[in-house]
Amino acid sequence: MPGDRPTLPPVRLLSEAELARDALAAPLLARAVRLARWAGPTTRVGAGGELVDEQLPAAAEVLGLGDELSEGDGEAYASEAWRVAVDTGLVEVDDPDENGGPDGAAPDAEGRVTTGEQLGVLTSGGPQDILSLWLDALDVVFADATAPVLDDLAAAIGDDGEIDLDSLDWDPELEAEFLEGVLGNLYLLTLVEGGGEGPVPLPVLAASMIVPDDMGEPTDDILEQVSEAMMRLDDQFRLLEPIGLVSYVPVDEALMVEDTEDGPDASLPVGEEDVARYGMVRLTPLGLYGIRSRMLEAGVDAPAVGDLADKDAHALLDGVAHFPELSARAETEQWLTRRAPADAARELLAAARGTDPGAPLRRLHCQQALSLVGAEAEAAVREVLDDAELGGLARVWLAELGAGDVPPPPESMIFWLAIDTIAAQLDAEGEPDELQELVEGLVGQHSGFFEAAWRVEHPATAEVLEAMGRLHRDRAASKDARKAAFKARSRG
Repeated sequence: MPGDRPTLPPVRLLSEAELARDALAAPLLARAVRLARWAGPTTRVGAGGELVDEQLPAAAEVLGLGDELSEGDGEAYASEAWRVAVDTGLVEVDDPDENGGPDGAAPDAEGRVTTGEQLGVLTSGGPQDILSLWLDALDVVFADATAPVLDDLAAAIGDDGEIDLDSLDWDPELEAEFLEGVLGNLYLLTLVEGGGEGPVPLPVLAASMIVPDDMGEPTDDILEQVSEAMMRLDDQFRLLEPIGLVSYVPVDEALMVEDTEDGPDASLPVGEEDVARYGMVRLTPLGLYGIRSRMLEAGVDAPAVGDLADKDAHALLDGVAHFPELSARAETEQWLTRRAPADAARELLAAARGTDPGAPLRRLHCQQALSLVGAEAEAAVREVLDDAELGGLARVWLAELGAGDVPPPPESMIFWLAIDTIAAQLDAEGEPDELQELVEGLVGQHSGFFEAAWRVEHPATAEVLEAMGRLHRDRAASKDARKAAFKARSRG
């Protein structure tokens, strides 16, 4: 049954306060903040705002990046943190003018450093302000991750000192699009796997972007592309980890030596130990927030659990229609916490009415939502026992509750509920094996099922009977279902 469905499952995010704490704890942003608080009028920066070489050892010392790092690594980390501080507004750098620096200085004079407005956000701003600052920092790191590798960049510098971008095998838009796609796939894999408790192998991510969906056995050329993409992603995830986006176990450096000596390995790892050597990555809770924010900015429908908490019951039931079971339950629980149980039950039942294509699935989710309300919904449910659309649902719910004094349903209601239930299942899941068992069970329990079913006054009767004909494994019953579907359509 057709219907608008979200492109992604809903994500369960931490609270903004928790996410903001994670953002401030991200190593790269923490370093940028420390440098911003250390910087002052005597801090020496170049015309582009970068720390001059002579200033880098002092910056590395401030960050505590000393003897445990290889020579030059501490200064590289300090330079990276400083760039984040400048680009996010934690510090402001007044560049010298082209025709002369401040106070008439020469064109190659150093810039002047002042405290940036964003530094005050850390003490006076709320969680949203801090997360906005972190997203700005993520943009800086993302741009670095999609920049040309330094070796290629050095080879592209001409005699005049200018970079010849045409000589590089690099397209900035394609690079950004590829990394966005990888992160989007990682986001989806994380949600499908139930919150990302386990890491995703790097080969899986690379293959998800390169191997065509309809390809059986990947060709050597495709496998070589996957291997090359893995090496590039290894560099990129190493950059993205310090900003708190991912938790990353890098590719085993011994494999890189093998690739250098023998060329890219045109094969994919098969064993668990082999897979781990090729890199493992996991989005952090902050990373889930960050990727979702970038998706929303790009116009992607990326729902989050809790988005429907302040909506009406109709919006809730329609919204959770195609959520995974755990997400639908979590969304419904948040919605219920804002309402009195009896009022919530009546609102849900009213929203479950309807003859539109989405109504059967709304009724199914209404019944599930009422189970979360519990016994306090009983009075509201009893009020609809005589309702043509809700009476069957009400009886099933009361029976599951163990309530007494539930009137038996008329035969017409039994068949209407059967059609409605199958219509909801078709809308939710298509035609899974479980539905086949339901169909065969219904037909087996009721002699003359199809003779009665085609007469049911339900908008989906013909469509359901056609599906039953496809699903039932008994040829005679399947034929009866198709005949009944024809009668239902002929009835008009």
